[in-house]
Amino acid sequence: MKFPTTLLRLVSVSVLAASAIAGASVPASAQAPLHNVKYTVFAEGPAYLDIYYRDIDPPNWGDYSHNPYVYTPKVNADVGPDQQWNLDVQLANPEDWAMVVARGEPGLSPNVHCVLAVDGVVVKTHQGPKGALCSIRNW
Repeated sequence: MKFPTTLLRLVSVSVLAASAIAGASVPASAQAPLHNVKYTVFAEGPAYLDIYYRDIDPPNWGDYSHNPYVYTPKVNADVGPDQQWNLDVQLANPEDWAMVVARGEPGLSPNVHCVLAVDGVVVKTHQGPKGALCSIRNW
């Protein structure tokens, strides 16, 4: 039995259209599972710090580099040996975007520490006299 060419084209187009619709209806969360990212910042002495962190995945490097502060909120926090700043966020690609940086007031050296954990596993720590940067990616 020979199928008419127009019928085969119609079936092919219908299958392609159905595949495209099915693929478009898959939620974004199903495409990229989210990871729990925990940022921790503290200091060995009392300090008032500027803390920048990433709490969302930028759509791509171009959008991020065009305006990084859209994707990098800033908070100010009092920290010390017994007072930490902690934040849990959900990121799809922490290996690319997880980052926390803390810097102290000019002229002070409180010995700042940061800790970055992904899904409960510490993946980066850093310490510096005036500030610290924790990121999986090399910037």
